[in-house]
Amino acid sequence: MSKISTERIALRGLAMAAEWTAVCYAPAAREDALRQALAAAVEAVEQQMSNWRAGSDLNRLNTAVPGAWVALPADLMTVLANGLAVGVASGGAFDMALGDLVSAWGFGPPIRRPDEAAIRALTGQPRRPCTEVLELAPGRARRLAAVRFDLSGIAKGFGVDAMARALEALGVADFLVGMDGEMRAKGAKPGRAPWRVALEAPDDAAAPAGWIDLHNRAIASSGDWRNRVRLGAGWVGHSMHPARAAPVQNSVAAVSVLAPDCTEADAWATALMVLGPEVGANLARARDMDALFQVRAPGGILRVGTGCFA
Repeated sequence: MSKISTERIALRGLAMAAEWTAVCYAPAAREDALRQALAAAVEAVEQQMSNWRAGSDLNRLNTAVPGAWVALPADLMTVLANGLAVGVASGGAFDMALGDLVSAWGFGPPIRRPDEAAIRALTGQPRRPCTEVLELAPGRARRLAAVRFDLSGIAKGFGVDAMARALEALGVADFLVGMDGEMRAKGAKPGRAPWRVALEAPDDAAAPAGWIDLHNRAIASSGDWRNRVRLGAGWVGHSMHPARAAPVQNSVAAVSVLAPDCTEADAWATALMVLGPEVGANLARARDMDALFQVRAPGGILRVGTGCFA
């Protein structure tokens, strides 16, 4: 019986305001089926977790009467539970209850100039962390205050994991999938060569910050230069500091985190970005986490690593 030959298949598409990509090794005849499965996987995530779709499951929760239980699909429940767990473990640095603040600062939906009146109103009142305004039960959730949840710090990572599961369900053993810089790898290239991905350098520098081989792991990054708005003579990025109720303004230009799955890596990259290079690096070391901080310093970018990046 002859062995079925496999070929390199490269696929891409658009979802969640980003481009998704996939490279895998499979029989060429399966390319259309693989494309359809990947597109369906990311579409399902977007339909559940998008702030931009009025009818998304997340927006059903965001518009429900406070205190009313809302039935939600399993994947969204998983993301909400994971987000709460990272929020607790990070001391509140990761917080999903920042949708109103994200919108007020102009990061949408819709994208616009910062609304100074809305910002003053939000910063002038005490805010409750996500753990106090979101309650979960099997198959349902409720918000306990008139807040809006935003999953931009975790949903794309989950989307990458959904792509990985879609390929695994079709029997693909060797692949690299990604979305907007979040990546997950399984297996290897022919000859067992590892999947090698570039570590982005801040400010769209011509050369990458380095390279890393992914072995059945995921990597996610959070930075201050890709999605930003002007503030006075400078810029502020889209990552929000829950305690300050304002965009993160510290010396961290970017954080990259390695984890078994991209959902975890995505959430922790956001949390460590908020915590900063000292507190964040100490927490990463305490949790045996592989993290790379790219820190703005007078002489240029200083790189501080933990775990395999040390």
